[in-house]
Amino acid sequence: MQLLALFDLDNTLIDRQASLQRWARDFIAARGLPEVRARVITEALGARAHPADFVGIKATLGLHDSADFLWAEYVVGMAQRARCRVGVHDGLRAMRTDGWTLGIATNGAPDIQHAKLEGAGLAELVDGFCASGEVGKRKPERAVFEEAARRCGASLMDGGWMVGDNPDTDVEGGRAAGLHTLWVSADQQWPEGCHRPDVTVPDALEAVGHLIKWGRSRLPQSTGSV
Repeated sequence: MQLLALFDLDNTLIDRQASLQRWARDFIAARGLPEVRARVITEALGARAHPADFVGIKATLGLHDSADFLWAEYVVGMAQRARCRVGVHDGLRAMRTDGWTLGIATNGAPDIQHAKLEGAGLAELVDGFCASGEVGKRKPERAVFEEAARRCGASLMDGGWMVGDNPDTDVEGGRAAGLHTLWVSADQQWPEGCHRPDVTVPDALEAVGHLIKWGRSRLPQSTGSV
């Protein structure tokens, strides 16, 4: 039996929004700008970030650095601030010990997503990683899930789980790819009109705990001798 779990990265395994807010405050302070100007960054990059976004940020804040330089600074800064909730690393190690194959299927540019993976201490805990920018498609497109599974040495044909915070890109995308789905809700309400996930939990630690129990419940039971 294949035990495959693909995880989203941002706001699932790591708290991207908290990292972005911290980086924006530090970025503004380092340049001697009013703290309120951090909102320019968090509003521009709140949903997603791309190198081209820094052209507008540069102009709005009146910065002299090139957009490419600012993007590189952002990549390093976000990687340094990427954090998992306490207990997530240990939970992922327990899953690997139990025979799970673990992968990351995330939207985003490869350089920033790889940097955050390393910064959060997750790189050595997963078997494969795929950022949407590497395949030219974004979740919920099946290609992202397929490539993540392939890089894990697995196949979607053999089933598995997709864990993420986004009802559309993670849950609907995972379901359409033939995976069980686990929604990390952060205590949000499920949107009406969407296919419901197989399981809902409030955070990544609960998600890992659920999968550990699910996997162990499917292990062959020893009957012993009589």
